[in-house]
Amino acid sequence: MTRIGVLALQGDFHEHIQALESLGVETSEVRLPMHLEGLDGLIIPGGESTTIVKLGDLYGFREAIRVELDRGMALWGTCAGMIVIANELTDDRPTPFGYVDMKVSRNWFGRQVDSFEQDIAIAGMEGGPYHCVFIRAPAVASLGDSVEVLANFDGITPVAVRSGKIMATAFHPELTDDTRVHEMFIALARNGR
Repeated sequence: MTRIGVLALQGDFHEHIQALESLGVETSEVRLPMHLEGLDGLIIPGGESTTIVKLGDLYGFREAIRVELDRGMALWGTCAGMIVIANELTDDRPTPFGYVDMKVSRNWFGRQVDSFEQDIAIAGMEGGPYHCVFIRAPAVASLGDSVEVLANFDGITPVAVRSGKIMATAFHPELTDDTRVHEMFIALARNGR
């Protein structure tokens, strides 16, 4: 059985757990580094990136997640999670965990009031475009050669990427009834350890 945890320090972790459980995946809330043990995958959810980074560092998650990635665990960051796992930000805060060779810009599409939804094609996903929910969403400003773009917002701006066993999306798949992005991550996690 595939086991996927959701970092439950802050943000919309509960919605990810509901989506995973609807797909029959064993899930758990990850509140301490010891909860990472035995996971095939970890999701860092949307929320407030500065808070997630501060709490993550307080509890020792930065290095603990890196160790599990080296052991083959898959990782997916959504919205704030995309910010957290980047190597670099266009802002000077917070200091991201640095797992993916990309520079991310926070609030690329504007403030909360500028939130929107749009259908976007995602590479490798059957069934037509995906209905993406963007809430104070980031975007990838630049990326390294090891990072594959899965979806662009306007044909130019990357909003979904993958680097090995790590995925990142600027949008919130957990806020829709369409589980296809979660299914992509489950497949990535199953090919893991």
